Amino acid sequence: MNASVLADGGDGGTKGGGGSGGSIYIKAYRMTGNGIISACGGNGFAGGGGGRVSVDVFSRHDEPKIYVHGGRSLGCPENAGAAGTLYDAVPRSLIVDNYNMTTDTETLLLEFPNQPLWTNVYVRNKARATVPLLWSRVQVQGQISILQGGVLSFGLRHYATSEFELLAEELLMSDSVMKVYGALRMSVKMFLMWNSKMLIDGGEDVTVETSLLEASNLIVLRGASVIHSNANLGVHGQGLLNLSGPGDWIEAQRLVLSLFYSIHVGPGSVLRGPLENATTDDVTPKLYCDNKDCPYELLHPPEDCNVNSSLSFTLQICRVEDILVEGLIEGSVVHFHRARTISVESSGRISASGMGCTGGLGHGNILNNGIGSGGGHGGNGGDAWYNDNHVEGGSSYGDANLPCELGSGSGNGNSTYITAGGGIIIVGSLEHPLSSLSIQGSVKADGENFDSVVRNEGFAGFDNFTGGPGGGSGGTILLFLHTLAIGQSAELSSMGGYSSSNGSGGGGGGRIHFHWSDIPTGDVYQPIAIVKGGIQTRGGKGEGQGGSGANGTITGKDCPKGLYGTFCEECPAGTYKNTTGSDESLCLHCPVNDLPHRAVYIPVRGGITKTPCPYQCVSDRYHMPDCYTALEELIYTFGGPWLFGLFLTGLLILLALVLSVARMKFVGVDELPGPAPTQHGSQIDHSFPFLESLNEVLETNRVEESQSHVHRMYFMGPNTFSEPWHLPHTASEQIMDVVYESEFNTFVDAINAIAAYQWWEGAIYSVLSVLAYPLAWSWQQWRRRLKLQRLREFVRSEYDHACLRSCRSRALYEGIKVNATTDFMLAYVDFFLGGDEKRIDLPPRLHERFPMSLPFGGDGSYMVPFSLHNDNILTSLMSQSVQPTTWYRLVAGLNAQLRLVRRGRLRVTFRPVLRWLETHANPALSVHGVRVDLAWFQATSSGYCHYGLMVYALENGQATGGSADGALRTEERARVQSVKKEHPFGFARSRAHLGPGGRTEDNYIRRQMHGAALDVNNLQMLDEKRDIFYLLSFILKNTKPVGHQDLVGLVISMLLLGDFSLVLLTLLQLYSISLVDVFFVLFILPFGILLPFPVGINALFSHGPRRSAGLARLYALWNLTSFINVVVAFLCGYIHYNSQSSSSKKHPSIQPWSITDESEWWIFPAGLVLCKLFQSQLINWHVANLEIQDRSLYSNDFELFWQS
Repeated sequence: MNASVLADGGDGGTKGGGGSGGSIYIKAYRMTGNGIISACGGNGFAGGGGGRVSVDVFSRHDEPKIYVHGGRSLGCPENAGAAGTLYDAVPRSLIVDNYNMTTDTETLLLEFPNQPLWTNVYVRNKARATVPLLWSRVQVQGQISILQGGVLSFGLRHYATSEFELLAEELLMSDSVMKVYGALRMSVKMFLMWNSKMLIDGGEDVTVETSLLEASNLIVLRGASVIHSNANLGVHGQGLLNLSGPGDWIEAQRLVLSLFYSIHVGPGSVLRGPLENATTDDVTPKLYCDNKDCPYELLHPPEDCNVNSSLSFTLQICRVEDILVEGLIEGSVVHFHRARTISVESSGRISASGMGCTGGLGHGNILNNGIGSGGGHGGNGGDAWYNDNHVEGGSSYGDANLPCELGSGSGNGNSTYITAGGGIIIVGSLEHPLSSLSIQGSVKADGENFDSVVRNEGFAGFDNFTGGPGGGSGGTILLFLHTLAIGQSAELSSMGGYSSSNGSGGGGGGRIHFHWSDIPTGDVYQPIAIVKGGIQTRGGKGEGQGGSGANGTITGKDCPKGLYGTFCEECPAGTYKNTTGSDESLCLHCPVNDLPHRAVYIPVRGGITKTPCPYQCVSDRYHMPDCYTALEELIYTFGGPWLFGLFLTGLLILLALVLSVARMKFVGVDELPGPAPTQHGSQIDHSFPFLESLNEVLETNRVEESQSHVHRMYFMGPNTFSEPWHLPHTASEQIMDVVYESEFNTFVDAINAIAAYQWWEGAIYSVLSVLAYPLAWSWQQWRRRLKLQRLREFVRSEYDHACLRSCRSRALYEGIKVNATTDFMLAYVDFFLGGDEKRIDLPPRLHERFPMSLPFGGDGSYMVPFSLHNDNILTSLMSQSVQPTTWYRLVAGLNAQLRLVRRGRLRVTFRPVLRWLETHANPALSVHGVRVDLAWFQATSSGYCHYGLMVYALENGQATGGSADGALRTEERARVQSVKKEHPFGFARSRAHLGPGGRTEDNYIRRQMHGAALDVNNLQMLDEKRDIFYLLSFILKNTKPVGHQDLVGLVISMLLLGDFSLVLLTLLQLYSISLVDVFFVLFILPFGILLPFPVGINALFSHGPRRSAGLARLYALWNLTSFINVVVAFLCGYIHYNSQSSSSKKHPSIQPWSITDESEWWIFPAGLVLCKLFQSQLINWHVANLEIQDRSLYSNDFELFWQS
């Protein structure tokens, strides 16, 4: 079909109406073409109605244009003829389409077939269809679509007395309207609205006042869509109800939403019941304002969720799983029943404000001039005052523990201008509490403000208004729920309304009650409420002379044991609650005596229900249950500080006795103090006063060596890493006859190269000096020992002795020997004859060697004191003039005196040596024609020099006595001629020309020696360099022996054990503070606090007096070094004490306790300091007893000294 099939009505012109469209029925199996089928109404003064077209074509390959719209109305362009109908028989679809021609005339749909059912019904393009018959049923198999300005109405406007049924798969509305006069029972699977309205006018017939809309899958309102009913409305479904955004409303006088799994009230959308501006014709729900009894259904609502006009609810959401509120839910009595979660977002509101009673049980009172008091509810309403006229506010009513009343208004309901109280918001029920309520927006049931009433009603004279009632009272918010979360900006309120500004009273506050369900207790307790926002029930403010309303109530269900308050929180730490209730006073304070010191009460999950209350120590370093440190636990295990101290003292004494007995058994009686015979033929170094016999026989080899000995050349320098040993390149006159000078210089260069240290040896020493000086000392002594061995090995087997003139010495590698003192401070080279020199003047006799220098070994420090080294050669040489026994005794006595000399105090400590030389040594030597003086030798460029003795012969007839003060005789001092100045120590460097009588001046000059003698006059000129370690010499110093070696050893053992015990106790105390403190004390300096004990035990149990004395000195050095660790312990304890003092202010319950209070932190470090000081003194005595076993060496009696 490519032509037109027309059945249009005729045009009536400007004075006549248009004819209606006719009928077209087309039945075919197949239809093609793009023609036109039209049964439109004719145009005229009033347009004709559209006709009817029915198309029954099985196969249509093309779509012809089909028109059935009404004709145009020239007299009323807005009211064209009504649309006709188009029925497509194959899909069974009815289409009412007015081709976008505006009309107020409706297309009648009188009857819908039941068998077969139509599939789809379309009302579109401004077509208006109506189902006018009462009790009609519209049922289709598919969609009912009202689109593009279409209108579908049910019933007649003035006869809203019947119910209509609408059944379909889907109801789609877009830019359209559905009107229902009566009641509508709709049942669809999907209901979608876009910028559309469903208006239900229930009329006044109570039998048809309830409409039910059911969509089993989905209801969506978008684009300002509205569902409005002036009667009761129930909306049911099993899926989602979504009010998408602004302008989307569902409102009715009584509204029930039920059975959805989720309801979303989007931003700007509204659920309201009752209507905001209801007319007198609308069905008005009756509120129970004057009923003193709580309606049963508020606490025990029915389970069916049906719309029941006999119930108190005006808006109920029933059996909905999740409710998301971003818009407004408003009603007088709002009830959420059998819901799971409700979330009120920041833009969301649930409100019953001003939706309560205008009168009520606590209504306000009004004076004759119209001024009234505020309504009361949770609190009394504010009084009204005007020109000394007074009227009391409404009284409070209801049960604060289970409120269910509406708020009262400010009048009695008959006044012209009155404010209403707040409504009721009930969430959950006794049987079905809400699982979770989250509020980020607002939930309010506030009383109404009078200002808003007057302005909303448009009172023109409000600005000059002098009379007016007070504010309405707040309503009720009753929450049956498990958990609650109120955000920072959220509001939960039931406040009284403000009054007018002329003396009327403010409304009383309402009531808010939290009825918690299944409050978890004990170990399963979790907070049931997180409240960050505001919860308000304050009364409304009164203006002028009017009084403010009293505050309402905020209550909660009685909390179980251990919990308190409105939100059943745990009782504060330090309190317990063993009864049911919510008052804070029920949380009783825990007994103070049950709380240990250094402990604080702690909160317990679920609260504390009985005593004793749980607590914890203020720090992990304290141990339960008494909050003791590890040290204090040890102390109190033995009964407390005093008993522990007695026990420890007794244990130390016992262990010290055991240690002393073991030492005596281990060391042996042969090493106990006291003289003992010396075995014949033993090589004895007589440099130290370990004289065991003065009658030993001199060895044969000693005599042989002395017979061929020519000269002893001493190394210069202190043998340190920075200034090692070195020989001068200029050969002395004494050896010029036995060496070749050029080859000798080569020998000196080789010796000096070997004696020098490598850089890394000094670097290791520097590092060890910082970390642990005793280790640095041991390292230095070890390297010195290896250096001496290397020098000996070089001279013995590597050097070809090319510098010697003797062929025999060069062939046999003999004639030169290197040796040193035992402290490795003084080394020397001995030159011997080879036997083939054929010189009768060699070797020189003793008097030919005068003046002869004998430098001291050592450096005057504690570790290496000054000492005169004596060996076989020196003894043999001196035996030419002095008896060996006399010389041995002199060396022993001199070394005993030199032990007391201390570097840094040479000017003081050399005085007794000078005095002893004059009173004991020189008087005994003068009978042999020999004299010794204290002198210095071999000064180096760095200022170091050797101190020693200058030995020379006395002239014939010279007196032998000495002054009592030890000064040199005037004659002897005159023979010391100073020939060189500017000695580094500050006094003149001189060469003394000393010799026996009869010698020529050339002999003196040939035997001149680099140095000068010291006496009490030039001794004061010594310029000693002192450093910070000088102060340590007052602690570590060599003393005279005190005897009682066994007792001294016992006390040292006791102190050593006590020191180790105090170290362990200190470390245990620091461990209680922090492992970091233990680390600091142990490693600053590394293990310095622990090593004195094993070093001390080693020193006590070592064999031989000399070895024991050396180890004892090292023990003393470790003992002194450990002071640094003790200082670190002091600092750690002090820092901890200060921090503990500040933290104790944060824990007022912490109390000082007993003898081991935090303020006693210093006891163990201080005990360590005292113990180490006592040890130092006892070690000094112990070393003196070991080194000086003959106490007569310090005798001031000349005869007694030499007789011994």
